[in-house]
Amino acid sequence: MLPSSLASPDNLSKLADEIKSWALDFGFAEARIVEPDLEQYRSDFNQWLDKNYHAGMDYLANHSDLRFQPENLHPGTRRVISLRMHYLPQSVETVERLKTKHKAYIARYALGRDYHKLIRKRLTQLAKKIELNVGDHGYRAFVDSAPILERQVAEQAGMGWIGKNTLLLTPKAGSWFLLGEIFTNLPLPVDEPTSTRHCGSCDACLTQCPTDAFVEPWVLDAGKCISYLTIEHKGPIPEELRSKMGNRIFGCDDCQLVCPWTKFAKHTQEEDFQPRHNLDSADLIDLFEWDEETFLKNTEGSPIRRTGYENWRRNIAVALGNAPTNKLTIGTLKNALNSSSELVKEHIVWALQQHQTKNI
Repeated sequence: MLPSSLASPDNLSKLADEIKSWALDFGFAEARIVEPDLEQYRSDFNQWLDKNYHAGMDYLANHSDLRFQPENLHPGTRRVISLRMHYLPQSVETVERLKTKHKAYIARYALGRDYHKLIRKRLTQLAKKIELNVGDHGYRAFVDSAPILERQVAEQAGMGWIGKNTLLLTPKAGSWFLLGEIFTNLPLPVDEPTSTRHCGSCDACLTQCPTDAFVEPWVLDAGKCISYLTIEHKGPIPEELRSKMGNRIFGCDDCQLVCPWTKFAKHTQEEDFQPRHNLDSADLIDLFEWDEETFLKNTEGSPIRRTGYENWRRNIAVALGNAPTNKLTIGTLKNALNSSSELVKEHIVWALQQHQTKNI
């Protein structure tokens, strides 16, 4: 039952304003409120699945009753509070690091602490702050942790628009931010949705994707996407894509880096998003020589742990094949042959062949 103090529209409007202010206090860049209507996305999503553009992510084909009907995720849901948080540290290089081929490039969201833990904690704190002021409001917090169309929810909340690179864009901050949601039973006033997608005729993200992963605007073939290949994909990386991966060993930021809206990016002030273990400037060889114990220790509480040690070495072997040819690189690859798994060994052999080709 709605608390009596919130029986009037004016009180609900005041509460919505307070929630947005509290969100800033908890480190979020913005909060918007929406009553999502997600059924309109079902047809396009199912067509994407039918074309196997989700690659090996079979879980995306599950729980359509939850994905398009948020009230099934949290009974009684009347509104979703959509929030975003900046994650790019000011000190971290992006384009220049990609050009330094003996250095590893890790997607900038993954350099520090796992964002799931940080943002979920802040969402819960915000939800409890609301509860402290209005009583039990029936809520549930999500951070990329359930079948939710996060970007579509945020777009409907007026936070920005979904760009041709399938990321949420806003003139306030480009796309260098992460999303989270609070499902609530409170009938809060909603914000105006984004009415226009401001990509215009720009196709930089489509034409400059290293692996040509975009089939068309707003359609990504995940099976070609470097983020998918280096994080989610199990087994050998398709040989025709290896040379295109460059020094990217976990994730890829290219479709953000080439987007004109990136110039409006805001830097994070969160200490937890600062790079750990010099991951923003580490040499490929140094990371390749981590044993499994070191990998597990250095990726504790990090999103990088998701890929696993074997795939970590697989990814770096490919990057070393794309690195400048020198005795140290070749020697490192040769020394790792006998002690590596069959999967990693396959990619080491490929990497050595690349250096032989360069020497011809």
